[in-house]
Amino acid sequence: MIATSASAQDGAPLSAIDWLSESVERSRVIEPPVSGTAGTPSVTVTPLDRPSKDPVGLLPSTVTGLPPTIWSGSDEATLVSLVRAERVETLPAIQDFLRVLMLAEADAPFDAGPEGGLFLARVDKLLDLGALEPAQALIEQADPDTVALFRRWFDVALLTGTEDSVCDVMRDNPSVAPTYPARIFCLARNGDWTAAALTLNTHRALGDISDQEDLLLARFLDPELFEGEPALSPPPRVSPLMFRMHEAIGEPVITAKLPLAFSHADLRPTTAWKSQIEAAERLARHGAISENTLQKFYTARTPAASGGVWDRADAVQELDAAINANDPAAVMRTLPAAWGAMQEARTEVPFAHLYAAALQDMPLSGAASQIAFQMGLLSPDYEAVALASGATDTNYDPFLIALARGVPQEVPAQTTQEIAIQSAFNGAAPSAALQALVAEGKLGEALLRTIAQFNEGYIGDIRQVTIALALLRSVGLEDVARRAALQLMILDRGA
Repeated sequence: MIATSASAQDGAPLSAIDWLSESVERSRVIEPPVSGTAGTPSVTVTPLDRPSKDPVGLLPSTVTGLPPTIWSGSDEATLVSLVRAERVETLPAIQDFLRVLMLAEADAPFDAGPEGGLFLARVDKLLDLGALEPAQALIEQADPDTVALFRRWFDVALLTGTEDSVCDVMRDNPSVAPTYPARIFCLARNGDWTAAALTLNTHRALGDISDQEDLLLARFLDPELFEGEPALSPPPRVSPLMFRMHEAIGEPVITAKLPLAFSHADLRPTTAWKSQIEAAERLARHGAISENTLQKFYTARTPAASGGVWDRADAVQELDAAINANDPAAVMRTLPAAWGAMQEARTEVPFAHLYAAALQDMPLSGAASQIAFQMGLLSPDYEAVALASGATDTNYDPFLIALARGVPQEVPAQTTQEIAIQSAFNGAAPSAALQALVAEGKLGEALLRTIAQFNEGYIGDIRQVTIALALLRSVGLEDVARRAALQLMILDRGA
């Protein structure tokens, strides 16, 4: 496989606006130009009176619990900047809430333009989170009839293996005409290899195709012609179109160093099991796949080796068998190793969603009992687990029990982290700036800033945790606040 330097220079993941393909970045006329030059004129296809796509969403207010006015009081440019700045490497509860905000149906900002800037930023953030299916559904709900939106639809289709239908739209809809590499790719995908080769030759002569694109497209159209030739040099920046063509010519690009969305390609049956598990772990850490999908890959077959991912798969399989056999002794023997494996992979939350409920009814003791308790607090039933544990066993952490019940102020706080959390549940007010935003009808903006503040606290500035939790609770997002605080306490995620 080809190694690549497509990740950011400083080690931070690239955002979607950095890695999205430029293959459909601007609309072009495919027919020969009629001007006196050899260049092809650009065409603007967005009418000035087009309604904004910002209100489009997949989750209505009845599902999100948020009013439809979350964005309407803010200016669009501010919201776009805040969405783009949000971290995706954070606690699962915050990732989940950010995803809900991005998918929410809500009124457009008061100054929304026809370009749908907030809508595009929301789609891009879903892509940053690896949430390809929701992003694709959101795009299709909006009708991808602009160049900017079609560009994203095309790239998501490339990563989900559904590009044929998008190529059909490219062929039939001249208002969103592709640039030449995408046009050539789609002609080939539609079976018109002769037209694809002719188009490549024509635009190679006109200078419309870069040298790197030329080499890749030539091999894609006629791989047999290059048999025995050295592999192409690693591309410095991998777009979904390049990724799919490298894969098609038998020179796939390693996904581990690419943005998270590319990991979906490794879930396909043609990928080696080890790579499937590693990709599933990366995606599960961000909530981009379900816990059942993660379990499917862990339990797909018997590990053929030891160490790393194989040990994790083996540990999950042994625990899964013990739970299915309803064998408490076997569970007590296998749970510590499985929990340690999930801590190593940072997939404790999906693991808890899978197994916590089954463990609550088992008579466990020792380390297994403590782990089962923590898993219960990481599950959707955290409050019921806390109530049951507090009534039957005094060996569990009283602060965690009180926090899960929503009353951490009822027990002494011992650590700086506990004091910060306790303060938010004991009358501490959100910052004046956040309160002002809510009062001005800018709830969505306040929530985006709250997420950013919580993340600052998550990586070290613990005072920000108090402010963020207090704001969440003040606007009725109690469940988000409790889950985020519990995960902050239970998950070992150093700065």
